[in-house]
Amino acid sequence: MTRAGTDYDVLIIGSGAAGLTAALNLAPNFKVAVIAKGGLSEGATGWAQGGIAAVLEPGDTFESHIEDTMIAGAGLNNRATVEFVVEHAPAAIARLAELGVPFNLADDKSNWHLTREGGHSHRRIVHVDDATGWAVQQALEKAAADHPNITLIPDMVAIDLVTSRHGERYSGDGHVWGVYALNRKKGKVETFTARATILATGGAGRVYLFSTAPRGATGDGIAMAWRAGCRISNMEFMQFHPTCLYNLEVKNFLITEAVRGEGGRLINPVTGRRFMTEYDPERLELAPRDVVARAIDAEIKRHGLDFVHLDISHRPPDFVRTHFPNIYEKLLGLGIDMTREPIPVVPAQHYTCGGVLIDMDGRTDLPGLYAVGEVSQSGLHGANRLASNSLLECFVFGEAAARHISTHWEALPAPPPIRHWDESRVTDSDEEVVIKQNWTEIRRFMWNYVGIVRTTKRLERARHRIKLLTGEVEDYYGHFRVTPDLVELRNLLQTAELIVCSSLHRHESRGLHYTLDYPKTLAKAVDTVLAP
Repeated sequence: MTRAGTDYDVLIIGSGAAGLTAALNLAPNFKVAVIAKGGLSEGATGWAQGGIAAVLEPGDTFESHIEDTMIAGAGLNNRATVEFVVEHAPAAIARLAELGVPFNLADDKSNWHLTREGGHSHRRIVHVDDATGWAVQQALEKAAADHPNITLIPDMVAIDLVTSRHGERYSGDGHVWGVYALNRKKGKVETFTARATILATGGAGRVYLFSTAPRGATGDGIAMAWRAGCRISNMEFMQFHPTCLYNLEVKNFLITEAVRGEGGRLINPVTGRRFMTEYDPERLELAPRDVVARAIDAEIKRHGLDFVHLDISHRPPDFVRTHFPNIYEKLLGLGIDMTREPIPVVPAQHYTCGGVLIDMDGRTDLPGLYAVGEVSQSGLHGANRLASNSLLECFVFGEAAARHISTHWEALPAPPPIRHWDESRVTDSDEEVVIKQNWTEIRRFMWNYVGIVRTTKRLERARHRIKLLTGEVEDYYGHFRVTPDLVELRNLLQTAELIVCSSLHRHESRGLHYTLDYPKTLAKAVDTVLAP
């Protein structure tokens, strides 16, 4: 047994924007541990190019930002959540600036430079060139590293949540006391315990063959929460970013929405025609992501293409280089000069709009467990996330969860003695090729059967394969020592099952979920909620 809660008051699983925001808000009063699966900067936050949405422009209003969010979300959003996040956005931006995030200034230096992205009716995207996420990650990470009450622990692969069933006396309430995590360097499973645990593990993009998400986005938090007893909601809404670079050597390089926001046009490379005029003649390239992604997918399938073109070469070269310096340099290194020629692009999975069901304080169904950021389903995004609302959600809900923990601290009991991870019945495996084979199979059938356009038959085929693989993976998991790849495979498979089950439950097309069997949108918008 290990006496829980002796080292940390709050445990945060994930070191991106959501987790570090929560940590910084808790640190003045509590000892906080932040664990990361790999390096502290390897999560999705650092990959975010576009920026953060907030009402900062004269003439813009909270109501306008709220309505844009609701329209993009196809009416499935929780309006109270949207209002809460939008109204707290300007203050979140101000706090980031105080931490040293060097947001671009307008030409007259009087305020920040704002760009516009798809689905937004105003310019409201504050940014740091085209690498906003990296700047934010570095500022948060530095502030956390400098705080004496925050301990940052990389290379810890979370396996399962520690709940009341792992204690000396089983209470049956599902209370969460922390997590079992594999120490990559030692190869041993360690037990982290605390009064409160916050999931900030990000999304599940790597369940798909093509994704802009980082390598570690394997749905870990969603899968762990489901196994522990949390409800999971709206997993059918997987956002596909319309414009990922098509390149056989470089995978998963995103071409930010802001390229279209600043005048980039989508062109059919065979016909030379700007095709968004046929799919959304009013909003064109600035239509919501689900609309643009389906349009590109349709053009590719109709004409037998590998990609379409995104062209911003009609804008002045200095303008392009100034606004997109990182993308320009990256493409130039690949032999593409975006100031003179179009960029080959394809859609790729980009964001998990569903996740662990939470309330306005970030609380899950289980006592002691909170979830913030992409791992959660807060009601903000509905059936499709509006561009640049993702980092915003991390800041607002990271602070909200920290605030609730602080104000209800006395109601959070200290953890009981917790059992150590038992490795006495397992051995090392000499057949890890099984993991690679199953990983590849999952990602391929999810892309082919549960992608941008779906059918019931395709979903049933995916469910059948998941059922077959589940038995194989469970058998493997039960007989061999855990490895990082095995943990991720287990979580990928669980997340894939949740996506497919959610998709089969929705008998309509709404937002990101488009099925040929139910092409119409029902009058009443209802969340999909799965219970263990």
